[in-house]
Amino acid sequence: MKRIILVISLMLSSGVMAAGSNVHLDTAEYDLTDKASLQSGAQMFMNYCLGCHQTQYQRYQRTFDDLGIPLEIGQANLQFTGEKPGDHIKNAMPSESAAKWFGAPPPDLTLVARVRGADWIYTYLRTFYTDDSRPFGVNNLVFPEVGMPHVLQELQGVPSRTSEKMLVDGEMVDRYVGIKADGSGELSAAEFDTAVLNLVNYLVYIGEPSRLQSEDIGRWVMIFLLVLLVLVYLLKKDYWRDVH
Repeated sequence: MKRIILVISLMLSSGVMAAGSNVHLDTAEYDLTDKASLQSGAQMFMNYCLGCHQTQYQRYQRTFDDLGIPLEIGQANLQFTGEKPGDHIKNAMPSESAAKWFGAPPPDLTLVARVRGADWIYTYLRTFYTDDSRPFGVNNLVFPEVGMPHVLQELQGVPSRTSEKMLVDGEMVDRYVGIKADGSGELSAAEFDTAVLNLVNYLVYIGEPSRLQSEDIGRWVMIFLLVLLVLVYLLKKDYWRDVH
């Protein structure tokens, strides 16, 4: 029941969050078989996202096992407040306080990749830009008037929305070109895109931890059905030989 309620709430919020945005979504070429990417994404999430967002339907132990992270290393680097390996991945932020700070409690992100899609998250995290009219000093192309700070700014640098003049119907108008950082971040533009992609990869994994196993089972089921089809066809021919 909790999972159903979570999916419904995320779907409802999805319509609100996407309203007013017609931004082209960049393709997130994630790879769930890339353990290094998933491990980096897990570290990104624990360091930059978990303070506000939970993934309360996923356990630390399951994450460590699936991503090939030794228990001792996982506890030392990805668990910061003494949680047990079997605990769900939660934070200590009171929802009432969060609602006052951000206008609404930050959503649980366990299923965000399944509701939003990897491309939406990938583009969203890379399209923050400075906007002094907003409470946190930033806005977002994909999610206009977002109530979230740009938590990855120290990695990206201070991003600005860039545009160029172009002639439209006899008038010069500003045409959006892209987001450009000022170079003060810890990462280059390419490195930042890779870091965001790793985080997206992790969120896709969190949404369906057994996806690779399910796909593998599905392939074997299809092979079995094809073999069965051949056997049934041969059996049918044998029966009809006697009839004729």
